[in-house]
Amino acid sequence: MPIPNNKTNQFINDKDTRVSVGIDFPLGLVSGGDGYFATTKTTIDAVKTNIRLLLQTNRGERLFQPNLGMNLKQLLFEQASDETTIQIENNIVDVFQIWLPFVQLQNINIDRRDDINQININIEFNISRAPNSLDSVQVTFDNGGDGASSSTTSDGAY
Repeated sequence: MPIPNNKTNQFINDKDTRVSVGIDFPLGLVSGGDGYFATTKTTIDAVKTNIRLLLQTNRGERLFQPNLGMNLKQLLFEQASDETTIQIENNIVDVFQIWLPFVQLQNINIDRRDDINQININIEFNISRAPNSLDSVQVTFDNGGDGASSSTTSDGAY
């Protein structure tokens, strides 16, 4: 995370496009880039990547971090009910409080398509140090197991 500038509530490194904030995923070789891997240039892009990775990680998958992750892929074949949707929402809120405490969740929208075993999760959020930075991330889990994801920008920027 970049160093915050408390005077203007901006992130210093986000103003300098020569500075990378984090590693972008999926990992891949970048020719002619800043380094060997693709990188994120802004804090909001780094946070979006962190959110996607957190949602796509199975609990116990990360070495030495057995509580990191959410086990959302296993819910693809669960019986569709309001309880399951509430369980997913509560799990997201709990895990974000532990692993991404600087992210304020504004809205969580879960769309289940049981005919094709798919869960679409859309999360609207902002960073607590920049309350006007409303953004969203969409992650799709399907029976292909690819955890395809996309993100869109909503209102505000910092």
